[in-house]
Amino acid sequence: MIADPTLAVLTYSGLALLSAGFGAIPVALRQRLPPSWLGWANAVAAGLMLGVAYILMAAGLPRTPAIGATGAVLGIGFLYWTHGVAGTQELDLDRLGDPAPDYGYQLLLVNTLHAAPEGIAIGVAMTLSPWLGGFMALAIAVHNVPEAAVLAAVLKSRGLTLIQAAGAATATRVSQVLFAVTTFAVVAAAPGLAPWALGVAVGALLYLVMAELLPHCYRQAGHTSIALVAILAMGMVVLLAAGAP
Repeated sequence: MIADPTLAVLTYSGLALLSAGFGAIPVALRQRLPPSWLGWANAVAAGLMLGVAYILMAAGLPRTPAIGATGAVLGIGFLYWTHGVAGTQELDLDRLGDPAPDYGYQLLLVNTLHAAPEGIAIGVAMTLSPWLGGFMALAIAVHNVPEAAVLAAVLKSRGLTLIQAAGAATATRVSQVLFAVTTFAVVAAAPGLAPWALGVAVGALLYLVMAELLPHCYRQAGHTSIALVAILAMGMVVLLAAGAP
């Protein structure tokens, strides 16, 4: 266990960032990932995010449900607004070989925006307890692998080399580190902001899953298999958290 909590947040979120590099492995093994694989990968990421959101709600929101709910509305509103400003509201996350010149840049922007609330989740979890912060970083790290695999596959289909695609996919996780450290520093200095940060993280994560990830998954692999994969991934996170000290 790292003694300095700020260094711990930086280390845990940094390792979560680096885990995205493992997303290049399935892309390297297959010349072109089938659409169903992309759907299942996104479903795993969605299920893990649902598990993370549940753990945050169970850990911190029951004591201040009204503030948490308000924070969740703010988190949803912020993501909706940023997508509107960026013009990426209806952007598909997995169009293999799309020749549109702006699609790659939009995809990198969206993935960077998606990583921000995950960083908030790590930072605010660390303020609740070190083990919860470490577990949250681990869950996000596992989630980063399938999400980065989808992004790397799309970027590679646009002409990037495997190393370039994997590097770009990993770079979109930098916002996780920045928001994790910033959230921890702010909430540690002003503990009254903790329920607000919890609410923002939970609302944003649920919005990403329900409004963006799952709709894309359903088109790729069918409702039943996607639902089963997402539920299993969520259940794994919740069960592991329940067995933690």
